[in-house]
Parts: sequence; structure tokens; C-alpha cells
Amino acid sequence: MKQSIFLILAAGFLLGSCNKWAQDKQNIYKYVAPPPPDSISSTTPLCGSIKGTMLAGKTYTLGCDINVPAGDTLIVQQGVTINATNLAGIVVHGTFISLGTKDHPNTFTVPGLIKDNTPGLALNKDSAHVGKWRGIMCDTSCPMLVLKWTHIDFAGASYGIDGPQVQQSAGTSFTILFQNPRGYFIMEDCWVYGGTDDCMRISNGKVHIFRNTFEKCGGSGGDCVNMKGGTIGTVAYNFFIGTAYNGQKASNKGQPIGAPETKVVMYNSTFVNGGVRINAGERAGGINFEQGASGAFYNNAFINCRVGYRVVQNPLADTANLFYGNNYQWADSLVISNQFFTFGTVCTKPMPTDLPAPSTYLPAGWNYENPKANSYDGSKVVQVMNPLFVNYPLPVPNVPLFAITALGSYNFHLQPNSPLIGKGNTNVTPYTVVPLDPVYGATEVTLPGADLGCYQYNGTGNQH
Repeated sequence: MKQSIFLILAAGFLLGSCNKWAQDKQNIYKYVAPPPPDSISSTTPLCGSIKGTMLAGKTYTLGCDINVPAGDTLIVQQGVTINATNLAGIVVHGTFISLGTKDHPNTFTVPGLIKDNTPGLALNKDSAHVGKWRGIMCDTSCPMLVLKWTHIDFAGASYGIDGPQVQQSAGTSFTILFQNPRGYFIMEDCWVYGGTDDCMRISNGKVHIFRNTFEKCGGSGGDCVNMKGGTIGTVAYNFFIGTAYNGQKASNKGQPIGAPETKVVMYNSTFVNGGVRINAGERAGGINFEQGASGAFYNNAFINCRVGYRVVQNPLADTANLFYGNNYQWADSLVISNQFFTFGTVCTKPMPTDLPAPSTYLPAGWNYENPKANSYDGSKVVQVMNPLFVNYPLPVPNVPLFAITALGSYNFHLQPNSPLIGKGNTNVTPYTVVPLDPVYGATEVTLPGADLGCYQYNGTGNQH
């Protein structure tokens, strides 16, 4: 008998951040646990169709691609290690749930690969970007993907044109793909290390992405959290370092007229050395809202990102329903500060709540919407308003800009006298569109914090 997760429909109102969101009416499904599925043996490599439970503390080997059939469920208990060999991947037509804990996280990795966090390591010599397994590919039939306290390392191998029959997967090398408009993608307190393209491509769905850490995501290109095609939800308290392109992107590109709009609320995340593979002014190293996307972004901290945050004008984001402010930027050098705000094809509006205050360095009457606008002199904000992290030197000594792409032993919590403390907007409302449940949903929705960035001085926020 198929081990399905049963759905109970509960009508509810979702309060958005402003204006029309308060009027949105959605259907939220409450997940009820199925009967306990059969345990899965760890004695032989796994291949083909899989359902049941990977047992706590066990080590499993993927000998080839495994797939969770539609209507079935694969649950990974705490403290499990999954070793991928032969470029294997996890294909999900049904439901996949990884339930690591803070004390006993789960790990999806490749045996024998070692993390090398040498600053400035060449792309072709970095094990993070080899792409030794295919990651997690969810088909349009997948109703739920849940990842809690789970390490996902060294993914990014291509599925190729002869890969598994998963819509939008052929030829891709995403670490995670989710694409069910009625499905739920929940990711809490996880770590992702490495990759060769987008860390995650959410082509459609309802998302809850909270308190995760992303290191070295992408290769020669690739966004980190790439949300498109009608994706809705909240992304908050995440830490990013060394992303190839955008850290978080929302776009409605490719949607037909009348289709649902991409609407994402983003708050309290920290972006360090973002956009290492882009040219200045292209894309963003931190947050990017593109064609037709709406939502909000507040309380974020951008440290030496090529472009901190970016609202695209051509094609235009849904700026009438996009709200932002209370965002902070730091620049080691003029290369960074001259790109705090770009102009012309980008229409990011400087906000008086931003730090450092835009009025202290932008010319009076500066027109961010004019393609012929003059650039500004960012020298006034080079190395201004040091965030005072516990252990990360700014300006960064003895290494080139963007050379540090991994967290390592650095500590981005705030010192007691940090200027980021108390500068957040706590009135932002998360866009909660997933069920709340300790197993079959979001464990909690961490509300916006009073301090900028993902680490709150009172100990809440990101727990890594």
C-alpha cells in the first residue's frame, strides 16, 4: 500500500506585508502523519524506486539514482548520512522529508571529497564546484519537500538529456529543483556547500526557507535561491557567502498573462561577498526582484556584494506591490560602494531607513530611474559604519576582494556595540503559505528581528 501523506483542507486568510495581500485568500493544507512506513535497509547500495524510512544514525549509499514514486513517502530520520556514488541523485515524484536535528543533523555528501576553503581558490581546483552527485530533483507531482537540519554538500552534477523523467530537469545541474504550484517546499536550519549552477530552482510552489547557511553556491554562474513562475512565501534569516550570482531572486519571467504572480517576503538575511562571478551592475550579489515579481525585503545586511540589492526596471518588477527598507551595506572599496545603487535599467529606490543613509553620499535630486543619470561618488561610504561582527575583519586584510567564499571559523554574530542592533523593522508580516507542524510542515515562522542581518543579538534568528 502506498505510504501517502494525507491532506486536510483548511481555509485560511494569509496576511501579507501591505495593501492587497491582506485580501488574499488561500487554501492551506494541514498535513497528518501517515502510518509508519517500512524501514529501509542500509546494508546494500540503493537504486531505483524507494519508499519508507531511513533509520536514525544509519549510513546509506546511493548506488544509482533513486526515485520516490508518486503517492509514496521517503522519510529520513535524524543523524543519517547518505553517500552518493556514481553521480547518483534523488528524484522525487512523491513526498521526501529529511528530519535532522540540531544535535543530530543529516548529511547528504560524496565520500572522499574534502572541503577546501583556501581563499581565492581557482574554480577548477575547488572540490565545491566539481558536481559529484545530482542533488534533489522534484517533479511537478511532488506535494511536499521538507529539509530540516540537513547538510547538502558537493551536488551539481548534470542530469543530461537522458536523465530521469522530471519536468525541467533535463540538462540542468541544480542542487534542488521544486516545481509544483500547489506543493510545499520547506527548508529550515540547513547547510548547502558548493554547486555548479542554481543552488535551488523553485519554478513554482509555496515556500518557507528559514535560517539556512549557503556557502560557495554556484560555479561559473548560478543564483542561490532562485524563485520564479508564481512562487509565493517567505525567505528569512539565511546566511550567504561566496554566491556566484544573486543570493535571493524573485522573478515572474515566463508566466502567461493572468497566471499567479511571484510574491515573496524576504527579511533578516546576511550576504557576504555575493556575486563573485558577475560584472559590476549586472544581477545582484544579494537580493534581486525582476520581471513582474512583488513582495518585500527588509532588515538585510550586505557585506562587499557586487550589487547589494536590485529592483529591475526593464522588464519592470511589480514595484506598486514591492516594499523595502532598513537594509544595510558595507564596502571595503570604491568598487563596491559605487554599486550600492545603480540606475537606468535598475530602479532600486534609496530609502531613508537604509544604512549608511543614502542622503550622505547620493547627489541631491539623483534620479535612479533615468538611464542617462550620472553615477555618484561612493567614496564617502567606503569603510563607513563597520558592522562589528564577532570574528570577521573589515576591511578584509591580505586577500583579494571576494576571495573568501566559505564560513570556516568566522563568526558573523554582532558585538554589543554593533550599529546594526535595533535598526530593523519588526512590523513586516511574513507571507505564511505552508502548514505549521514539527514534522510535516514549518517548525516555526521566525518573525522579523529588531537587528539587521540573520543573527539577532538576543540569540534568535539563524542558529548556525
